[in-house]
Amino acid sequence: MVKPSLQVNTIIDGFRIEERLHLGGMATLWRVSRSGTTIPIMMKVPKIAEGEDPAAIVSFEMEQMILPRLSGVHIPMFVAAGDFEVQPYIVMERIPGKSLIQRLSALPLTYAEVANVGLKIALALDDLHRQNVIHLDVKPSNIMFRETGEAVLVDFGLSHHDQLPDLMQEEFRLPFGTAPYMSPEQLLGNRKDPRSDLFALGVLLYFFSTGVRPFGESETRYGMRRRLWRDPVPPRRLRADYPLWLQEIVLRCLEIEPAWRYPTAAQLAFDLSHPAQIKLTRRSERLRRDKLSTVLRRRFNKDLTRSISALPAVTSQISSAPIVAVAVDLLEGSAPLNDSLRITAERILATLPSARLACLNVLKLGRITVDYTLDEQGHNKQIGRLVALKHWAEPLKLDSHRITTHVLEAADPANAILEFAQANHVDQILIGARQNSLLRHLLGSVSAKVAAEALCTVTIVRAPRAEDVGKS
Repeated sequence: MVKPSLQVNTIIDGFRIEERLHLGGMATLWRVSRSGTTIPIMMKVPKIAEGEDPAAIVSFEMEQMILPRLSGVHIPMFVAAGDFEVQPYIVMERIPGKSLIQRLSALPLTYAEVANVGLKIALALDDLHRQNVIHLDVKPSNIMFRETGEAVLVDFGLSHHDQLPDLMQEEFRLPFGTAPYMSPEQLLGNRKDPRSDLFALGVLLYFFSTGVRPFGESETRYGMRRRLWRDPVPPRRLRADYPLWLQEIVLRCLEIEPAWRYPTAAQLAFDLSHPAQIKLTRRSERLRRDKLSTVLRRRFNKDLTRSISALPAVTSQISSAPIVAVAVDLLEGSAPLNDSLRITAERILATLPSARLACLNVLKLGRITVDYTLDEQGHNKQIGRLVALKHWAEPLKLDSHRITTHVLEAADPANAILEFAQANHVDQILIGARQNSLLRHLLGSVSAKVAAEALCTVTIVRAPRAEDVGKS
């Protein structure tokens, strides 16, 4: 039989109740300890007494199923769970850092702080989505930060796991979530789109940079449904100094149609990491809300955001929108190899219309000698290589928001490429390998090191041999 209440010093399955940390609407959090456990831990106990919301039990069951399947720095470590027949609970790692909700009194934050917070949350969401889970309740109180800086997502009671039964959808017809952060498709019953989490992050970025929530505090069903046809007031209308690049990011996250948002959290994180590379559209300069004709068209468009059943699995959506990095050698004599790289990149991008291409070149620095920023003709080396990368990419005819160019300065080119790929969650690296090179034989090739040490897929491309040129 389920125990009616818990008290300090109660012992359950070896866990000692020490202090109540939080009394929520669906569960109570307790600080607990257990002999032999060295990390700080806490126990989550659902509210199941007479008259409590039945959704509390279902959401707790969902979290009991989901949390043990998750791992990584962005998730609290699962420790143990208790059965409903005796005492339902989840014991998990207690994150000693701070919750994002503690920053509310300091709003609006500086634009640099907002971008940094957004980047950390986007990386956490990317990690979660790659584990088949959509959070569906991204908000300040569900985001913690480790002392080492990483964002940690908590509370998976409303989450959707691609490989588990969705009890929330099976047992309830009303959408569940936190009103100011719910996406349009969530309001219509779609719990299968990871871009819903990006919408919620867009709400958070808007709120933390302006001090105002984009859709207000409305808890009524009609008030929430207005976001199906009405855009928020552009941030630049609220703050005259609002950066164009940040408005571009925020309003793209808040697009009504999921297809108009970032395709993945990794691509959103990429833009937050490289604001100078963001391709600005009309979103960035908008000062007024959408026209009445636009609102009416959306209001009576019954097909808007309704394509629910056709959505593929979360991981399939992510794999269809990878970040591809191509390392382009701009030294003399590299043209045939670069042509082969371009052909390979074109073939990959043709099958992945949501993929993003990052064109890299490494400006090699001397380990001992003094390096100069100008070449022998007096031209800036960095700018010259950026221009050369853009010329290399022109034949690909990619939309501007799908391509960026980066010149990395490093003494070790292979390490520079590897660090860029890891920092930006690159899914695939394309790199050329020369056929014959004295340095390659003496020191080992850059491509070999990248292929051996990269945490993602690496495709090594070679130029066609002279005797093969012209053959069919």
